[in-house]
Amino acid sequence: MVRLFIAIDIEDPLLVSKLSELKRTLLSTNAPLKPVEDENMHITLLFIGEVPEADVESLKNEMDETLAQSAFTIRLKGLGAFPSPSRPRVVWVGVEQGSIELHELHKRATTAARRAGIGFKSESFHPHVTLARVKGARNLSSLTRIIIDMGELELGEMKVTEVRLKKSTLTPRGPIYETLHRVPLVDSQR
Repeated sequence: MVRLFIAIDIEDPLLVSKLSELKRTLLSTNAPLKPVEDENMHITLLFIGEVPEADVESLKNEMDETLAQSAFTIRLKGLGAFPSPSRPRVVWVGVEQGSIELHELHKRATTAARRAGIGFKSESFHPHVTLARVKGARNLSSLTRIIIDMGELELGEMKVTEVRLKKSTLTPRGPIYETLHRVPLVDSQR
């Protein structure tokens, strides 16, 4: 079995630097946070979960068929939290520009997984980059204040040129991600 998700990696050096700086600001609250490593920052289009390794090839083929669309630009803006800033469990940065295209890619990723015969838990899609997970209640009021104060923070933009099938291996130190497949985003005549 392999644990899979379909995502867009955040690799633009300037954007990664700004997200890293933002994580340091969050950590300065001394709230119990588990930050996402810089090299693991991404926008999840579809979390699939555990699937038999034998299903991976079929999923790759369906992704090639289904995910082709034009490259586009996303702009990251605003700090937020799930389920809410006052009860943060996951702290994230939102997507302002490019949200429509991300929703379309989410739909296409869902179609690819279904066509490949892969079951997954269907969840509502809210495009975001996870910065940290909250692991307790200490100093949450400080964390909440920063989330609210930075609700309109502009972080920058990047061009989205490919979608990746990622394998996630869970370890005591955190997940290790490996790219299993890439689908370039190009102008599509479909």
